[in-house]
Amino acid sequence: METPHTRTAPVSGPDALRLTVDSPEAMRRLGLRLAGVLRPGDLVLLSGELGAGKTTLTRGLGEGLGVRGAVTSPTFVIARVHPSLTGGPALVHVDAYRLAGGLDEMEDLDLDVSLPDSVVVVEWGDGKVEELSADRLHVRIDRATGDGLPAGVAEADVDDVRLVTVGGVGERWAGGALDGLRERGDESAGEGAYGREG
Repeated sequence: METPHTRTAPVSGPDALRLTVDSPEAMRRLGLRLAGVLRPGDLVLLSGELGAGKTTLTRGLGEGLGVRGAVTSPTFVIARVHPSLTGGPALVHVDAYRLAGGLDEMEDLDLDVSLPDSVVVVEWGDGKVEELSADRLHVRIDRATGDGLPAGVAEADVDDVRLVTVGGVGERWAGGALDGLRERGDESAGEGAYGREG
């Protein structure tokens, strides 16, 4: 059953990147790669149904940014700040699932104060925090099912397969800013390093 939280606009645009991720470990590795293209001031909105892999992706992102503390779902505390251990940006991890009031309800979190010096990742943030920045990255994670299965994936192997679409809004994400997410030929895991582009 679809909840109001999953009714988000599709991620699109000429630079949108579509990836197939075939395991939780591959999702974590995608987060590591995503950390390599992020910088202080970036706002990342994660969408997808419960259990899609949003927190797993954020865990890899935190590893890639070199932040302190285990990245877990902040559902019951709404937001967690993970300071950098390497002199880079802090990771502010927000779960807006239980917040229905949009940015007004989130004012107490002071996300606008945190944003310039941090990477802010908001799970369930679509329709709630876009006003924070004209430049933002949208990551949509969908379970692969039926006709949406990539070639070579059997229905029996589909439980961990996710279709991830990454697209940017604003000047920050124009002109190849996502190129660092594309698979490189030197990955030791080959085609399945974190999935297949397509």
